[in-house]
Amino acid sequence: MPMMGLGVWRTEKHKIKELIIHAIQIGYRHFDCAADYKSEVEVGEALAEALESGLVKREELFITSKLWNSDHGHVLEACKDSLKKLQLQYLDLYLVHFPIATKHTGVGNTRSEKDEDGMLDIDTTISLEATWYAMEDLISSGLVRSIGISNYDIFLTRDCLAYSKVKPAVNQIEMHPYFQRESLVKFCQKHGICVTAHTPLGGADANTQRFGTLSCLQDPLLQELGEKYGRSPAQIALRWGIQRNTVVIPKTSKLLRLEENLQAFDFELTEDDMDLIKNIDRKYRTNLTPARSWGIDLYA
Repeated sequence: MPMMGLGVWRTEKHKIKELIIHAIQIGYRHFDCAADYKSEVEVGEALAEALESGLVKREELFITSKLWNSDHGHVLEACKDSLKKLQLQYLDLYLVHFPIATKHTGVGNTRSEKDEDGMLDIDTTISLEATWYAMEDLISSGLVRSIGISNYDIFLTRDCLAYSKVKPAVNQIEMHPYFQRESLVKFCQKHGICVTAHTPLGGADANTQRFGTLSCLQDPLLQELGEKYGRSPAQIALRWGIQRNTVVIPKTSKLLRLEENLQAFDFELTEDDMDLIKNIDRKYRTNLTPARSWGIDLYA
C-alpha cells in the first residue's frame, strides 16, 4: 500500500474528477473512498476516464472503500454496490467503517436512523464476528484483495485477531500529532496490521469549523519545525506520520495542496524532532461525529 493516499471525502462533486485526474498525473495511486462519503459515482467516473485514456493501469492503483454501519447484515450486496459505482471489478481494500451495526436502511443508503430517544438505532442481532466472516467471503469471491477495520480500539482489534481466519490487513484510525495513539499503533504493527491515519492533520479547518476543535497545525512546535525545514506545519505532520511507518491519507479539494502533501517525501525529520513531536500528544480526538450526530459516545 502506498504510504500516502488521497481521502476522497464529501468534496464538492463537480471537483472530484479534476481532483483525481490531477492527483494521478502527479503520482497519487492510493484513493480512499467509502459508501458514506457519497462520492463513489464521481470517483468511478474519474477512474474510468484515467484508465480508458491510458493515464494509469488498474494494477497500479490502490482503491479502498468501506462497509457502512447499516449494511453489516448485507456485506456482499454493499460491496457490489460500491464496485458498481466505482466502475471496478475488485477493490484492493475493503474496511468495516465503524465497529457498530445499525438498522438497515437499504444498500447504498447511509442514513443513520435514530430511535425515539435520539440515539443511533443499533442492531443487536449482528455481531462484529459475523460481519467479519462475511468480509472474509469477499476475498474468496474475488471481489476484494484485502480486508480491514476502521475506528477499532485496541480491544476490538484484539478480538478481531482472535476470531478471524483472515486477519485484518489495516486498521484505519484518527491519528495526528495531538492524537498519537501510541499503544494502538504499536499493537497493530506488532501483529502485522498496517495503521492508516485518517484525519492525519487533525481535521485542520474542517473539524475546527464543524466541531470547534483545536488544530494541531496551529501548535507552536509544528510551526517552529516548519520554519526549520522550510515546510508547512501540515507537511511536518504528514512526515511525522510517515516516519512512524503509518500510512497517511489527507483530504483536500485544492490542487495545490495535493502537490504540497506529496512533498512530505522530500525531507526527513531528525530523531530529536520526532521526539519533540511525541511530547505534544494531547490524546485529543477531533472527529466527534458519533457523540455529536449519533447520540452515543462510540469511543467510551
